[in-house]
Amino acid sequence: MHAALVTRFGQAPQYAEVAAPIAGPGEIVIDVLASGLHHRVRSQADGSHYTSTDELPLTPGVDGVGRDPEDCLRYFVLDDTTHGAMAEQVAIDPRHSLVLPEGSDPIAIAAGMNPAMSSWIALRKRISFSPGQSVLILGATGSAGRLAIQIAAQLGASRIIGAGRNAERLSELAALGVTDTVLLDNDASATAARLGVTADVDVVLDYLWGAPTAAAMTAVVTQRADAARALDWIEIGSMAGSTAAIPSAALRASGLRIVGSGQGSVRARDILSELPSLAEELSSGRLDIAARAIPLADVEQGWNLPPDGTERLVIIPTH
Repeated sequence: MHAALVTRFGQAPQYAEVAAPIAGPGEIVIDVLASGLHHRVRSQADGSHYTSTDELPLTPGVDGVGRDPEDCLRYFVLDDTTHGAMAEQVAIDPRHSLVLPEGSDPIAIAAGMNPAMSSWIALRKRISFSPGQSVLILGATGSAGRLAIQIAAQLGASRIIGAGRNAERLSELAALGVTDTVLLDNDASATAARLGVTADVDVVLDYLWGAPTAAAMTAVVTQRADAARALDWIEIGSMAGSTAAIPSAALRASGLRIVGSGQGSVRARDILSELPSLAEELSSGRLDIAARAIPLADVEQGWNLPPDGTERLVIIPTH
C-alpha cells in the first residue's frame, strides 16, 4: 500500500510504498478516506511535539475518517505511533473511534475534529464554563481560532473577543459571532491599550503563547475592575513561542488561573466522551470549517503549500 513517509525531521513526507498494517490485539484495519494536516501533525513530523519519540521513519497523521471491515464510517483517533493516518490503510483501536452517520462528510470531519476539539475540550473539560461568560481568543484568525469563536457561541458565551495580527481577517469574524476585535501588532503600548477592552473577560483561549501572551496577560490583569475576579487563562497552542515571561505579580495580585489543555492534561476517556457531540456539530453544519482536499500522492506538494491560516488541508487516499 502507499503512505506519506517522513524519513528526515524537518522535511515534507514523500509518497511511498510501505507494508500494509497488521491488526494487533483488539485492533481493526480500516481503509482511510481522509486525514487532516493539523499543526499537531506538522510538529509530529518535524520532531518538535512534546510527545515525539524521535523515531523514524514515520507516517504522520493523528486522526481521520475511514471505512471499517463492516463498511461503517468511523472517525478515529490514534495513540502516539509511527504508523499514522496518512496512508491507504491504518490499524486502529475501535474503542478510540466513533461510528458516524452515513452521509457524513469525511473531509469536513477530518478537517474539523482536531482543531475544534482544542476549544471544545478546553471549555467543557478544563474549566467550569457557564453560559453568559465572556471569552477572549488569542489567535482568533486561524482555523482553530475561528472554530473556537463558533464553539464559544454555541456554548452560550455572552461576549466573544477575537484577537489577532491580521486586520483583514479580524474584520471577517463578526459573521462567526465575534462581538469585539483586538489587533495585535508590534506597537506594545498601543496593543496594551487596545487590550483594555478585554480586561473583564472570564476566559482566555490562548493559541499563541510567547511574547504576545506575556504582553496580553499583563495588560488584561492590570486593567480589571475587580482584580480578584476569577480569570481562567487556557493555554492551547504555541504559535508565537514555546515560552512566555509571565510577571509573578500577575499571579499574586489577581484572580488569574493558568491551565493547559492538550494531550496529557485530559484523560483519553474524557476526550472520547466528547467526540459524539462534537461530530454532531460538524456533521450538522453548525460549525463552519474551510477544508481543502489533497490527494495522498501529492502529499509532498500539499505539505509545502504556503500556509493559508484559515483553511485546513486534508489528505485523501484514492483506493
